[in-house]
Amino acid sequence: MIQLVYCVFFFLLVCRSNKSPWVCLTCSSVHCGRYVNGHAKKHYEDAQIPLTNHKKSEKQEKAQHTVCMDCSSYSTYCYRCDDFVVNDTKLGLVQKVREHLQNLENSAFTADRHRKRKLLENSSLNSKLLKVNGSTTAICATGLRNLGNTCFMNAILQSLSNIEQFCCYFKELPAVELRNGKTAGRRTYHTRSQGDNNVSLVEEFRKTLCALWQGSQTAFSPESLFYVVWKIMPNFRGYQQQDAHEFMRYLLDHLHLELQGGFNGISRSSILQENSTLSASNKCCINGASTVVTAIFGGILQNEVNCLICGTESRKFDPFLDLSLDIPSQFRNKRSKNQENGPVCSLRDCLRSFTDLEELDETELYMCHKCKKKQKSTKKFWIQKLPKVLCLHLKRFHWTAYLRNKVDTYVEFPLRGLDMKCYLLEPENSGPENCLYDLAAVVVHHGSGVGSGHYTAYATHEGRWFHFNDSTVTLTDEDTVVKAKAYILFYVERQAKAGSDKL
Repeated sequence: MIQLVYCVFFFLLVCRSNKSPWVCLTCSSVHCGRYVNGHAKKHYEDAQIPLTNHKKSEKQEKAQHTVCMDCSSYSTYCYRCDDFVVNDTKLGLVQKVREHLQNLENSAFTADRHRKRKLLENSSLNSKLLKVNGSTTAICATGLRNLGNTCFMNAILQSLSNIEQFCCYFKELPAVELRNGKTAGRRTYHTRSQGDNNVSLVEEFRKTLCALWQGSQTAFSPESLFYVVWKIMPNFRGYQQQDAHEFMRYLLDHLHLELQGGFNGISRSSILQENSTLSASNKCCINGASTVVTAIFGGILQNEVNCLICGTESRKFDPFLDLSLDIPSQFRNKRSKNQENGPVCSLRDCLRSFTDLEELDETELYMCHKCKKKQKSTKKFWIQKLPKVLCLHLKRFHWTAYLRNKVDTYVEFPLRGLDMKCYLLEPENSGPENCLYDLAAVVVHHGSGVGSGHYTAYATHEGRWFHFNDSTVTLTDEDTVVKAKAYILFYVERQAKAGSDKL
């Protein structure tokens, strides 16, 4: 433990950063993660033994410093496998290291505990400053604390907070007083009981968005929001890793339903009376069947099915909040942009695969009303109406036998000018600007499985790109963003982004 304490001080001196500390499980040295200065990965690379024709000894194998542990979440990562480690050794050595780190925090160093919090919460003033054209500018973005494998939630919240129209709508809403006279979230997380049904997802979501851009120097803890998520979304109870896309869909659906029906029993009319500053168009979102969720993310698909026997055509219109795109099978072995075995998969390839005419297989036979039985048929999707914010989900997780494996293929995507006109049902009715989209945020999954790994997000704000890694927020550049293996992409309609009109 003494050696580990020494290495922590060494970490502060060498890395010159107090963010994202990782401890090497071979030598106990502490270095910053790959999203800070990358010293932990460099430590692994420097320790590699040059390859020879002789078989490595067990001692040499252990000396390669391949495994490290996050000092904040206690998750373990192997640089050789380039993935998170979920198992332990026969002697339980990984768990013993976790216990040592916990004892380090809870024993003799309790008096100096705020030093650890600085490491975890990114609370240093220096971490909130950046150089722009030679001058120092404050970063207004705020990180989100990881409450225990809640990176899936943090990545989605940070992405949504950078959708300007969506975020501004909630920030304009008044603070809702609940029936018992207490505002949701005033009580601390651990004092809430499971029998307390007086919660509002909209209110906690609103407060979280407000906190993220208030310019705070410390990371925000979304405990109250997470509590409400537990109350109304049982699938997300517990502290296991979850699917960020699944969480986003549940979140948007529940926000939509709560906005439609009022806030936890509070009428829509009272909300409008209490908030005279709401724009007329935003009031329409509350009054009508539509809400800000469907007004911004909502689009319409036309599902066209043709019977191959009699030629009968069937059309169905389906609303959507996001599009889930398959990565074409011919690209699934390409893991990086630089591989030379054929062309790189692009987002257009995924969109083309989604909208191309396909023949349904034997398990998806179409019930033809003219033939009066199931027949072979073709299916094609058209986009009948594009949303203001186009959310594209790349289907990276697939079931094979009893396992859900990840497709780790790199997919090239544009930062600006995604043209959706060729996928429209009636492109002649849409102006050129209405079909162009610019990227606003990207959610990335790091690791190999949906139940493990780690989520981070990239988002642009006022012309600058930021990387959101739980409590750590760092300035990044476009070259870094386009190299990311995207899982969820948020594109904003160019006209909506450039204009100042509100919904």
